[in-house]
Amino acid sequence: QKVTRSESSQAKKSQHAEEAIFYVNCRAAYLTVLKSSLENIKSREQLSLVLQQAGRNPSQKTVNKYWTSQTTTLNFDDFCTILKKEKPATKTELLEAFGKIDTNNTGYILHDELYKILTTRGEKMTQDEVTAITKLAGFNCSGKLDYNKFCDLYVTTSEQCCKTAREKLEVDSRLKQQQFGNQVETSSEGITLPVSKPSPSPRISRKTDLKLAPTKGDSRTPSRPSSAQSCKASVSVTISMGASSNRNTKLIEPETMKEWQCAQSKGCFYLEEDGEIISHKYKLHLPQRSTVCITIKPLNIRQVEGKSYHWLSVDTALYILKENETQENLQLVSFTEQQTKEMFGWKGELGSGIYWLLPFTTGCRLKKVKPQITGEATLVYRGEDGELALTKEFRATLLDIFETIDLDGNGLLSLEEYNFFELRTSGEKCDEEAWAVCKENFDMKKNELTRQGFMDLNLMEANDREGDPSDLWVTLLSLGYNKALEMTEACPFVIDIYAEKCKPRIKAMYLEAGSWQLNRAICKSVVNKGEAKVMDGCENIIIYTYKAGRRITSVIENKSENKVIIHVNNEQSKNCLSNRGLTVFAVEVAPKSMMVSQHVMPLNEQEEWLYNCVHSLV
Repeated sequence: QKVTRSESSQAKKSQHAEEAIFYVNCRAAYLTVLKSSLENIKSREQLSLVLQQAGRNPSQKTVNKYWTSQTTTLNFDDFCTILKKEKPATKTELLEAFGKIDTNNTGYILHDELYKILTTRGEKMTQDEVTAITKLAGFNCSGKLDYNKFCDLYVTTSEQCCKTAREKLEVDSRLKQQQFGNQVETSSEGITLPVSKPSPSPRISRKTDLKLAPTKGDSRTPSRPSSAQSCKASVSVTISMGASSNRNTKLIEPETMKEWQCAQSKGCFYLEEDGEIISHKYKLHLPQRSTVCITIKPLNIRQVEGKSYHWLSVDTALYILKENETQENLQLVSFTEQQTKEMFGWKGELGSGIYWLLPFTTGCRLKKVKPQITGEATLVYRGEDGELALTKEFRATLLDIFETIDLDGNGLLSLEEYNFFELRTSGEKCDEEAWAVCKENFDMKKNELTRQGFMDLNLMEANDREGDPSDLWVTLLSLGYNKALEMTEACPFVIDIYAEKCKPRIKAMYLEAGSWQLNRAICKSVVNKGEAKVMDGCENIIIYTYKAGRRITSVIENKSENKVIIHVNNEQSKNCLSNRGLTVFAVEVAPKSMMVSQHVMPLNEQEEWLYNCVHSLV
């Protein structure tokens, strides 16, 4: 037992040491760009620069993932969370990437080939930028790039950035002693450890004094050593749900709204590598006050008899927010809580004006799974004439993709629709000039790409790589397909809006992760409609639980002036599936804030399920 305790103690010390080093590197990089840890990152360019100082080399796609169209600032805690997700590239990873280009394994890449790749694919570089690389003497000779030496320089430069930032922090005692973000420095057994303090100010101003706790990474162990005091305060919630409880109040049938005017748009939930879910977001315009019915359901695209389709079981919801003076000032109107089979909807009266429709899925059914696939589907082949062609299976998959990204369902891809596809697969947009080139080379109607044009576009990509399907697989994987051409990490959906007195208009505006507006809307809906329980022995902690159809959501509200860590235990639940992926976990809730604890759904909808959850203060 003594040996076990000693090993456990050593492991904890090692973990603390690693954590301390990580935060030293974080704050060293942060203060290289910003004057104070209390100062926020205010632009996309600033985020890119501070990530570079931390030894990362972020692509535009990576920066866009964290700095969306609705981001105004990021604080030091956000920066730490990003660094935990975005690991620096290793030499092995870089060599593997170059190895895909150097198919003969010579260790070199011709400058001409490098120029072609860097200026035409991915995040395109300019001619001057590529020339600057090829002119560096250390790893270029005879018109070739020695990519092994280049990788050595890349890794060394990355490490040097971190080292320089740390040295600057060590020299500048004023910076070293400064309070950092939500932390101050204390000493524990010779190791400088960050200790949590109340956040100095909310990231986004609200009219209410409550702010939403950040949701990124909140399912993991708290990101910094906790200063929370031990406490036995707890609250227990038990809800028994029968199999028939999976279907809520039926919506009014569309047949009774034949005379109503309708608008429709498709969209998709995509699962990111880190488990985050992104989706399209929409603006709805109503020219006059009207009774409306808004529905969302998984998109029922091509199906093969006898084959199961994972995305059809994914839960969907829409949160309806009213736009007032500015886009930042959105007010929750309602959400789709009524259910008919797989369709969720809301029916009520809306005044004239602009509304935002924010799609949502709990993540209970859409989550990362270990691949069971051993083989890889064939995408292209050479015919008897030696020409490349797309296989039957790949063509069918491309038609499914076309059906999904054709948001307005008119059988053609507009530039806007195509750009959502491009943003998802390459992180870029296609401009008017490039679209004009597409028009010259691929089949279009009314300046929109046809299905055949979309097929030919993918065939051209295969021809560009002389049959190598690597780029095609990048596209497929980013759209949620596995190596067997099964869509397992995405869920296409369709939104219908019926209005009794006017013609509604819906338009997809963004493709991004859940915004703070969506997080706030979820919390508010649970607080407004759910059952509240004050934690025994700790009146400042309230647990709200809301059940609707096949979903139960719990929200934690922290009214105290201090950060709290809540232990969540679902061990007594039966036939339940949590979006956390864990039976027991802990969440950190900032002072004067509220956050989602978990979403729970039945594992098997045909059977009864029991939700039994205990929230305890650590």
